[in-house]
Amino acid sequence: MEITDIKIRKIITEGRLRAVVSITIDHMLAVHDIKIVQGDERLFIAMPSRKDENGVFRDIVHPILPEGRRMIEESILDAYQKHLALAEIEAAQEAAAEAPAE
Repeated sequence: MEITDIKIRKIITEGRLRAVVSITIDHMLAVHDIKIVQGDERLFIAMPSRKDENGVFRDIVHPILPEGRRMIEESILDAYQKHLALAEIEAAQEAAAEAPAE
């Protein structure tokens, strides 16, 4: 299994939810609404879920093996960190371009 695309759909700056992500697996299967969450000690991913009739949230899709979860989480968090770094560089470039020349 290979993650062939990761899209950071939404960045959130308030609260524990940091981003909403979609991935494509093997150019054939898309998984939407994966959440990046700030935990007490680290960032982690939460797979798409919905509330059942008892009010309990259940994953709609999830990795079966811990190795699969680790691979997906590492790939998503790496893409998220790269996205943030690129956004920071772009913001700095825009600020420099808007600064008055001396």
